Amino acid sequence: MLYYLFHYLDTTFDFPGAGVFKYVSFRAMATLILSLFISTIIGRRLINKLQLMQIGEIVRDLGLEGQMSKKGTPTMGGVIIIISILIPCLLLGRLGNIYMILMLITTAWLGLIGFLDDYIKVFKKDKEGLHGRFKIVGQVGLGIIVAAVMYLSPNITIRENVEIIKEGDILRIEHKKENIKLTQTTIPFVKNNNLDYSDLVPFVKESAKQNAGWILFALVTIFIVIAVSNGANLTDGLDGLATGSSAIIGVTLGILAYVSGHVEFASYLNIMYIPGCEELTIFISAFIGATVGFLWYNAFPAQVFMGDTGSLTLGGIIAVFAIVIHKELLIPILCGVFVVENLSVVLQVAFFKMTKRKTGVGKRIFKMTPLHHHFQKRGYSGVEAVIQRPVTPVPESKIVVRFWIIGIILAVITLVTLKLR
Repeated sequence: MLYYLFHYLDTTFDFPGAGVFKYVSFRAMATLILSLFISTIIGRRLINKLQLMQIGEIVRDLGLEGQMSKKGTPTMGGVIIIISILIPCLLLGRLGNIYMILMLITTAWLGLIGFLDDYIKVFKKDKEGLHGRFKIVGQVGLGIIVAAVMYLSPNITIRENVEIIKEGDILRIEHKKENIKLTQTTIPFVKNNNLDYSDLVPFVKESAKQNAGWILFALVTIFIVIAVSNGANLTDGLDGLATGSSAIIGVTLGILAYVSGHVEFASYLNIMYIPGCEELTIFISAFIGATVGFLWYNAFPAQVFMGDTGSLTLGGIIAVFAIVIHKELLIPILCGVFVVENLSVVLQVAFFKMTKRKTGVGKRIFKMTPLHHHFQKRGYSGVEAVIQRPVTPVPESKIVVRFWIIGIILAVITLVTLKLR
């Protein structure tokens, strides 16, 4: 809204200073500050409101160090994050930009699913919350929407990067002049780092290859949305773990969006140029400000939990953002913490069922999953697991900081992949 107001003042009245709003860098910084301000100011008020309404976390005793002290801590704090993202974007973003529209839809869509889950848990006193099948349906629906918009919208295009080679050496990188619609994505550690999904279906007739590529892309989109949003949800088990990890990922995605939407940086890094995606820098600035501001209250010892309202939304935003900037294949590296948390649960369940079927007694790989709880649980206390170390519980704050450090390392590796090939 403010973007259009100041654009009007600049073009119509040549209003002094109004022209700065056309610069993405200025609006990104303003969005970051505004989002941070909203999350910290609204955060305190909302926490007080949640306490008055007695909307507290229901905690089951799982034998984890310091677990029962969290009982009664206000939950559903993800509302703070959502508000802190939406308001700055609506004020400072270009609302006609298709990428901005997609991200706002993602935020509202998964925010609503997470809110319904928390509402059922807190107000209906049903600890299971929203049934898993409804969550999956919602996530699949979002994946279909994202894939369909990227296929149908004429405003979502790319320009391929082309190497100009002379005498066996790369002279320079150029981008093709025309905007095209292709199911291309960036793959890490490969010299010619553009992969077209249509190349993965060689058995399809040449005339139908492009459509088959889009179908494959839609399936990948759905899988990524489900995996990353659930990964963030599983990671949200310790004070500040999911919030801090998401902020680190957000900074990295912001850098990737900025260089992808700037033709000179895209040429230097030899990556595809995505016209219009620079506006995503505004959205991700709001995302970073919201998560950092929420971390003010969510850091150990947490004064509020985000609940599924926040965790599903954060994971969904990260997934869709990576998809629309054609960097979804970097997610296993960038979101390594989420991936490992997901895998720990899958492996634990699969191993338990396999050993129970073979021996009649189910065994575990970890003392407890998701993985961060493995380090919290005391070893040799009646828990039979393949991996028993550490014997003594690791303090929660130390686990969180170590996971953050791992997240930072993975973020750096993700950025390095743009040149290391």
